[in-house]
Amino acid sequence: MTHPTTPAEKPFEADFALPDDTDDHDDTDGSDDTDDDTDAVRRASGIGESSRASRHWWDRNADEYQDEHGAFLGDDRFVWGPEGLDEAAARLLGDPAGLAGRRVLEIGAGAAQCSRWLAGQGAHPVALDISLRQLQHSRRIDDAHGRRPVPVVQADAAVLPFADGSFDLACSAYGAVPFSADTARLMREVHRVLRPGGRWVFSVTHPIRWAFPDEPGPEGLTAISSYFDRRPYVEQDEQGRAVYVEHHRTLGDRVRELVAAGFRLVDLVEPEWPDGLEQEWGGWSPLRGRLLPGTAVFVSVRD
Repeated sequence: MTHPTTPAEKPFEADFALPDDTDDHDDTDGSDDTDDDTDAVRRASGIGESSRASRHWWDRNADEYQDEHGAFLGDDRFVWGPEGLDEAAARLLGDPAGLAGRRVLEIGAGAAQCSRWLAGQGAHPVALDISLRQLQHSRRIDDAHGRRPVPVVQADAAVLPFADGSFDLACSAYGAVPFSADTARLMREVHRVLRPGGRWVFSVTHPIRWAFPDEPGPEGLTAISSYFDRRPYVEQDEQGRAVYVEHHRTLGDRVRELVAAGFRLVDLVEPEWPDGLEQEWGGWSPLRGRLLPGTAVFVSVRD
């Protein structure tokens, strides 16, 4: 897997500064300030290394990511993945009319676009992300529209800083789950902070994609790796330190983690590539999307 990029459609001016402590990486933390001269490998990567790499990578690349994908994501739209599946139509969190007054935790929120949509339905969202820079983009969007800021929290999704039963719903659109080395623990944490009957919905790259090259063209249609190879995809610097880490789980792995954490799986959505969508997003493309699923959305309930 590689992190997705697309040509910029609606650039913004990043006229706010990243605090000095966000860029201050000591020499022992296993990360680096630059993505130059990196190698992509499949190797083990533990909790500490993965967490540090994700925090630093997203802090460094949030500006570019929001610049490239901001037009597609919108400022207050809830999109589950590159296929453009919209929560307003999909209703995986339930009837939008029933969201009013509900406390919702968005995990791996980025610039909190999904949380902003939830707030528009009358919900009370909290947007959590490991990257301070991503959350600064949330404030930038709110300030630009002169609206009340979405509440944000910087934290690791595997160690949620909330009391038991704090939320009615939890969601994550391609956020946090693929970047966590211990997703079994993450699922238990989500279960802990949800109230009984609470729904947990998250989307990730469809696991079958890990068997194929992450290329949008014909070269991305031939399986070259084992679907059952669960070693993470790691981009590392010349010293072998991880600067980007993404973790693979099979469909069965995901289901077992959910069930073991106390969730009941009620749906597994594999969005089809829609007619008329010609935009490529990294390895997601019309060619591949019409032949292979690119996204898996797990819909579960806390019993």
